[in-house]
Amino acid sequence: MGKDVIIACDFSSADSVFAFLDKFRNEERKPFVKIGMELFYAEGPSIVREIKKRGHKIFLDLKLHDIPNTVKKAMSVLSSLDVDMTNLHAAGTVEMMKAAVEGLTKADGSRPLLIAVTQLTSTSEERMQKELLINASINDTIVKYAENAKSAGLDGVVCSPLESGMVKNACGKAFLTVTPGVRFADGDVGDQVRVTTPKRARETGSDYIVVGRPITQAEDPVKAYRRCCEEFIG
Repeated sequence: MGKDVIIACDFSSADSVFAFLDKFRNEERKPFVKIGMELFYAEGPSIVREIKKRGHKIFLDLKLHDIPNTVKKAMSVLSSLDVDMTNLHAAGTVEMMKAAVEGLTKADGSRPLLIAVTQLTSTSEERMQKELLINASINDTIVKYAENAKSAGLDGVVCSPLESGMVKNACGKAFLTVTPGVRFADGDVGDQVRVTTPKRARETGSDYIVVGRPITQAEDPVKAYRRCCEEFIG
């Protein structure tokens, strides 16, 4: 499976996201895009269908986390949207993740990629230990959550690029790492604390990087996207 750059389309309306995607109309490579909570809750499932019609792959980033039966039913609904990737929180336990796989799998046995969030890239080890009362180190927690996700039948995890290598070591090279927290070397880290560059993410083993503001708020988003692809994919 080839590496790819996923653009986080964290916009609040269909008009905003289409105005952004229009900039890429003449690009040979149609960007893989992430639709998160803000846009999905504002526009509903129709936004997924419209973006798919434009030829983009979609990562539907809703981070489900509930009792197993509820997650299974929700994933069953999402499976009809023809997205390419979706996710949930690994903290929901192995049972919940197994239920999610069941719900997401269509009658013909096919399903989108399903990945689990280990720890959000805005979470530091200090916050995890003091606020969430998780006494293990953040690295040990992330690896354990990844191992749980693999045992539940998921395809990979969301983690920071700094943790891709250890996840691969624990779960195998085929287990996907999807990594936000990517910034250009000369860029602003924003509200994330576990960050690195596209080039470094490639070196540490990330399969996909998720990049938002460095592209969406760039003076020339297409140029920024091309730069990101060049640094990450080569």
